[in-house]
Amino acid sequence: MSVLMVLRVTLFYLLLSSSAMIWGMLMLLIGPFLSYRTRYKVVLEWWCRMAIWLTEHLVGIRYEVSGQENIPDQAGVILSNHQSTWETFFLQQIFRPQTQLIKKELLYVPFFGWAFALLKPIAINRSKARSSLQQLNRIGGERLRDGVWVLVFPEGTRVLPGQPIKFTRGGSALACANNAPVVPVAHNAGEFWPRHGWGKRPGTVQVKIGPAIYPKGQDPRSIVEVNRQAEAWVQQAMREMQAG
Repeated sequence: MSVLMVLRVTLFYLLLSSSAMIWGMLMLLIGPFLSYRTRYKVVLEWWCRMAIWLTEHLVGIRYEVSGQENIPDQAGVILSNHQSTWETFFLQQIFRPQTQLIKKELLYVPFFGWAFALLKPIAINRSKARSSLQQLNRIGGERLRDGVWVLVFPEGTRVLPGQPIKFTRGGSALACANNAPVVPVAHNAGEFWPRHGWGKRPGTVQVKIGPAIYPKGQDPRSIVEVNRQAEAWVQQAMREMQAG
């Protein structure tokens, strides 16, 4: 990176971390007195919009979105590939209100993590797969019935651009159990916001939203089919981005 880019990235992280602390402290004070949907907008959506603004104007990571017309009116399960932190901020702007399947440790991050807990995310212990799946089904079902989108990264962790992806079935099982649509999402954010290190590269993230997939049942075969369709669509969309 050039010296100028190093300075920009440093300033970006200083502003992002300080804003998270200030915003988190403020939200801890007023968040408990707000309704869930207002709390979501004030606590998370507004801060994520600011984070994306900083990303665009300080480090030059812009974005283009296609397929928003595919988003159904009914809240469902978002199955997105996972390459960086960028998409965890950005997807909050597209699917609202939204909760996420996250690592329990994130709630221990001072200030912002504590404020994030007010949004009742699905916080799991990754070392306990069975109980994590039960949490996803129970809490995720409650959120869907309340009209809240559920974001799941079915790869389970961030994957480097160009590496093959493999979806786990937890998100598809949640959708099938609740007769909720699955919306596949593909992006290439990892090319500009790498998984490792703090460096950033200017460029335009391509975000593609696929047609909603509607479950045809709750049985294992239906779960496998929904998962297969979502994974295949994301893989094809990523190949098109790499080729284009």
